[in-house]
Formats: sequence, C-alpha cells, structure tokens
Amino acid sequence: MAGHSKFANIKHRKGRQDAMRAKIFTKIAREITVAAKIGAADPAMNPRLRLAIQNGRAVSMPKDRIERAIALAAAAGGEDYKSVRYEGFGPGGIGLIVETLTDNLNRTGGNLRSYFSKMGGNLGTTNSVTSGFDRIGEIRFELSIASEDEMLETALEAGADDVQIDEEGHIITCAFEDLNEVSSALCAKYGDAQSANIVWRPHISIPVEGQAATSLVKLLETLEDDDDVQDVFGNYEMDDEALEG
Repeated sequence: MAGHSKFANIKHRKGRQDAMRAKIFTKIAREITVAAKIGAADPAMNPRLRLAIQNGRAVSMPKDRIERAIALAAAAGGEDYKSVRYEGFGPGGIGLIVETLTDNLNRTGGNLRSYFSKMGGNLGTTNSVTSGFDRIGEIRFELSIASEDEMLETALEAGADDVQIDEEGHIITCAFEDLNEVSSALCAKYGDAQSANIVWRPHISIPVEGQAATSLVKLLETLEDDDDVQDVFGNYEMDDEALEG
C-alpha cells in the first residue's frame, strides 16, 4: 500500500469497517460544517461544501446527518474549527503529513506529539515534510463505471492531468485548484465519485518492513482514531502482510 492513500485503505484491510464508519461520518460532518461556515450554505455556491457533501454521500452518510452538519455552521456559539497541518517523521524515517480540523490547538498538538513520540517518531517544522510532496486533486471512481480508455478520454477532456487504475478503481489526478471543476464534470457523467479530495503525493516512496512497519501501522491507526485528524499522507510503501500483521 502506498502512503499517499488515505487511511480508508487501512480501514478495509484491518477489518474495522463498522468501528470506522462512525469515525468517518464524524470527520466528514466536521468538514461539512467548516465548509458551510466559511462559505455559502448552498453547495451550488460553495465548491468546498459540495465536495464534502459528495464524499459524505459516497460513504452512505445519512441525509439528515449532512443537513445537521450544515445547520451547525449557522448555530450561535458553535465550535470554531481551524484547519491545521502537522508534519512529522515516523518509524523507518518516513515523512507524514497530518491534516486536522480542531477547536483546540493545544489539545491537538499535544496529542500528535505524544502519538509520534510513542512510536519512535517526532513532529517536524513547517515544510520539513511537504517539500517532498506535490499537492494535487484526486478523484476516485469504481472500476465498473467506465473502461480504462473511456475514463482516460473523459477525464482529460475535463481537465485532469492523469488517470490510473488499481484494484479499487479509477484514480484521476489534477491540479488541486482544478479539483472542483474536474470533479463536477466527471460526476455529471458518471454520478457521485467514491471520493474527491486534495491529497499529498510523495516524490519518492520508502519501503517499510519488519518492526518499523508494525510501529507505523500502530501510529496510523492511532492517528485515524483521533477525531481532530482528517487525513494522513506519507511517503511509505508497505505490503499487505505488514498491514494485516
């Protein structure tokens, strides 16, 4: 598994779908609330909100849960979440980028420092890790949606840069500032995507094996269990045995 994938991949391989479902809903609901709070509550007028709602629908998030998350944005005295990116080094010397939405910087920063330290890593300074990554838009569709050639042609016409496939589906990438436009064009033809997000893609991936892989999996699972953590990206590669170990 390549480390630029979101931790949803670990969710499936570790057999924790049911436990993670509520966590995923919580994280998406928080993103919906933040998107609605900083922009219009109408997804037609707010690209970030539209993408967040799309991601909610892709994981079968109930409509009333989505509507409540939007309503919270207008509620007086509601939490004021901030987008904060943390960069750190984990087991095996790999770099990790942790995207958070938090209403308490001290809590989130303290928790992340503790997680990294317990697994033999440490938090780094700004740009200590992101300098080795590209920030891009990534859209995923199921393989059954279209043939490889059709998806490539459609995606390039929509403004995408590249299309690849893996065992989980089509992976369309584009400039991060074009994500909304490309996603909207593809969804107009194929329906809701499995996901549409801004991601960090490493320039070079580092193989991680043995005890370092075991510790890294534990660190990733700890990060995904934290409600403040939205996404985790890294420059690692591990085989399925390490993930299932």
